[in-house]
Amino acid sequence: MGKLDDTTALVTGGSRGIGRGIAEGFAAEGARAAINYRSSEDAAREVAESIEDDGGEAIAVEADVSDPEAVEGMVAKCEDEFGRIDVLVNNAGLLTQSPLVEMDLDQWRDTIDTDLTGTFLVTRNVVPGMLDSGSGKVINVTSQLGIKGAEEMTHYSAAKGGVISFTRALAREVGPEVQVNAIAPGPIETDMLDDITEEWRENKEAELPLERLGAVEDVVPTAVLLASDGGDYYTGQTLSPDGGDAMH
Repeated sequence: MGKLDDTTALVTGGSRGIGRGIAEGFAAEGARAAINYRSSEDAAREVAESIEDDGGEAIAVEADVSDPEAVEGMVAKCEDEFGRIDVLVNNAGLLTQSPLVEMDLDQWRDTIDTDLTGTFLVTRNVVPGMLDSGSGKVINVTSQLGIKGAEEMTHYSAAKGGVISFTRALAREVGPEVQVNAIAPGPIETDMLDDITEEWRENKEAELPLERLGAVEDVVPTAVLLASDGGDYYTGQTLSPDGGDAMH
């Protein structure tokens, strides 16, 4: 038996990176997986097909998480397909860099709209069903930069810090029926790091107590824990698989 047998999970931004790893990790534990994507349809369908090839159930669902109507349609499709959503993973995110004094309003808004408002919109549409059924898990993927901040990333740090506060507030609001937690990974080897320099990598690894960047596989077990019965007594928490980058 898997830790997530007879559950349905919606993972936003599930076509690549951490989102893909979580969707596949959940499916390996028996969950039915809905993989959300905004533009990477082929990649999302590839994830779904990979899960099905391994004997699981999965669908790919399109939605821009910053678009209220698209989010409403996505959630309705998931509920029509699987009957309910037991676990929500808010993973969709946007990462760019700019000094504050050079950042235009569109760049600020795009990041806030996807990383923070998107978390609000998807959660607002999913939680009512969880409350009606008397149980559910919400897992918000934030970042260690929401704790410690980073230069040239005020927009991203603000959005991810907002997700941590959103997590704590919502946990108080919807408990005991629904548990709400966050995961704050450190620098993880995904395509978001494709453009980093070797100097940056060496400096970052030297800063970390564990002396290496993380892998997606370092994050997935935390998500599985929070989604499963083993995470039933966690709520309002931020767990940080970050190699010691932001100790708090």
